[in-house]
Amino acid sequence: MIVFTNVTKQFPTGQVALDDVSFEVEPGEFVFLVGESGAGKTTIMRLLTKEMSPTQGVVSFLQKNLAELKKHAIPYLRREVSVVFQDYKLLPDRTVEENIRLPLEIAGKTAAEMKQRVDDLLDLVGLAEKKLHFPVQLSGGEAQRVSIARALAIGPKVVFADEPTGNLDHESSLIIGKLLHKIHELGTTVIMATHNMDVVRALKKREIHLHKGKIVKDTKKKEHPHHKEEKVEHTQTDKKEEKKEEDHGKAI
Repeated sequence: MIVFTNVTKQFPTGQVALDDVSFEVEPGEFVFLVGESGAGKTTIMRLLTKEMSPTQGVVSFLQKNLAELKKHAIPYLRREVSVVFQDYKLLPDRTVEENIRLPLEIAGKTAAEMKQRVDDLLDLVGLAEKKLHFPVQLSGGEAQRVSIARALAIGPKVVFADEPTGNLDHESSLIIGKLLHKIHELGTTVIMATHNMDVVRALKKREIHLHKGKIVKDTKKKEHPHHKEEKVEHTQTDKKEEKKEEDHGKAI
């Protein structure tokens, strides 16, 4: 579904945000992108939504190279890959209901369709009683749940949550993690970029760890080849030692 093949992103300043990164995400997966600030997590999101293009390598979505995507098709890509932001990005002068309804208005849905969809999403995120509230009246955790509902409004194939718990306390962070897990169980592919290891440990999903633009660990992949070689060498050495001890025992 999502394929990054030897992707490097270098900015004009010379900063390398991603360095020869390769991974695949299959339909229906839940994947954590784990790493410190500046590790390359947000760059992956921006490449996947065609906000920027790689310096080298190929980014594919649904077997299509995004480098070949025409400008007029980018809004349609962003309907398929919906982003949840750390700072919510809710419109302050619109109610919860109106914020969630906005993508549906843009997509040309009828009033009846919008009402049903908004009500369903508010039930999903547990905020039906807050539909007429404005963002300023919400807690951080509630605002993020509204942001998630809005991201789901037009039924994307992928939800990319970019540090969705970054501004939240421990309890609210776990609620957001569990909500994303629930969305995943309903069939949506979820990618969550985070450095919150409490959420990662609680959900026990695939982890791709990034450090300075490189993948240093992917829990889905088998052990790295050079680690295997080290084990083989150790095993051979151990066997030699055992043989020596055996021969020495016979000599005695």
